[in-house]
Amino acid sequence: MRNLASAAVVALLLAVPFGFTPASSATNEQAITSLPSGALPISDYYNQSVYDNQDNKVGDVNDLLVDKDGKIGAAIVGVGGFLGAGEKNVAVPFNALKLTEKNGKRYLVMDTTKEALNSAPGYTFDRSTKQWVPAKQG
Repeated sequence: MRNLASAAVVALLLAVPFGFTPASSATNEQAITSLPSGALPISDYYNQSVYDNQDNKVGDVNDLLVDKDGKIGAAIVGVGGFLGAGEKNVAVPFNALKLTEKNGKRYLVMDTTKEALNSAPGYTFDRSTKQWVPAKQG
């Protein structure tokens, strides 16, 4: 048994590449020491209600799409339905969502109507590809 354990330790040591630095002693070059000025938490957007300019709820943010450069380019907004049933997901430009503060509370506003969002093309999430794809018509 002791020979088997010794052989396993030797095999493990040979399998680890030379020059390997454990994470605990490696320098973390990706860490930042100060946050960007005016940066907002994702929680101000994700799963939040969206209102029109007249304070009518038009939908909810169901997802945020990040491009290859790490920037949020679009939001998936769920419109219509009741408690998620019969809801349609539409894509809107992320910069169309304006974070507004009223009575000390933050909320999202879009310069659109519920009708305009309902008539926009719908999207569904394809779990096999982990991507939003155009909803099938019909």
